[in-house]
Amino acid sequence: MAVGKEIRGKIKSVENTKKITKAMEMVAASKMRKAQERMRHARPYADKIRNITANLAQANPEYKSPFMRTGGTTKAIGFIVVTTDKGLCGGLNTNVLRALTNKMREVTQAGGNVQTVAIGNKGFGFLNRISAPVVSHVVQLGDAPQLDKLIGPVKVMLDAFVAGKLDAVYLCYTKFINTMKQEPLVEPLLPLGAERLSQTEAEKKQYGWDYIYEPDAPSVIDELLTRYIEALVFQAVAENMASEQSARMVAMKAATDNAGTLIGELKLIYNKTRQAAITKELSEIVGGAAAISG
Repeated sequence: MAVGKEIRGKIKSVENTKKITKAMEMVAASKMRKAQERMRHARPYADKIRNITANLAQANPEYKSPFMRTGGTTKAIGFIVVTTDKGLCGGLNTNVLRALTNKMREVTQAGGNVQTVAIGNKGFGFLNRISAPVVSHVVQLGDAPQLDKLIGPVKVMLDAFVAGKLDAVYLCYTKFINTMKQEPLVEPLLPLGAERLSQTEAEKKQYGWDYIYEPDAPSVIDELLTRYIEALVFQAVAENMASEQSARMVAMKAATDNAGTLIGELKLIYNKTRQAAITKELSEIVGGAAAISG
């Protein structure tokens, strides 16, 4: 029964793997709820800054922030790439990195050059493997990202854009749609377009105040726009983390189900093998008894 012993060992191994994937699925489900709450709580902050900045910009049409400059070339492009620090989350990172690679190929084929900022260990490793220029990076953000860890890498891109070294900056991340669906996005971050600072009529009434600027309007507007861009990046990180936990929960559930199916198949093979061995032994006994009696 050496074959039967080997099959029993495989069944035990798959059962142990199933316990691990089931535990990881439950942990991911718990973290997913917290990540979704964190993602939703980050949205009002960005909305407040957007509305105040939009109202200030309309109140001072003679000043245009460098973050909103348009009409330049698109030869130098920056990418802020948001990925996960850990794996085992299905094709989440693969999808966003594929979208990033396609966009970078378009830029290089048009004669442009790229710079990247990596947020997350998987994206940082990928960019190093393809020899993409990484000007800054941050990894190991944990389950609860902190804005102060993101400010440094983001500021590198903002300073390069203001200095004219970059013509545009794109934000690459995975947007959380629902538990079963996450969408990889490569969307423009800079220059800030009019659609990002657009307001509804209700918002215009709510934020239509007169302001006293200290020290002056340009300084206040630029500072608010910087905070707004940082909030957009933080929101992208929060969305990506919610997507990560959702994708990991789904992947671990699929792994658990597959392990259960494999255990059933191995048990069936084991039973057939055992039954064949018993039948063979009985046949040998009957044959031996017949030979002796004959």
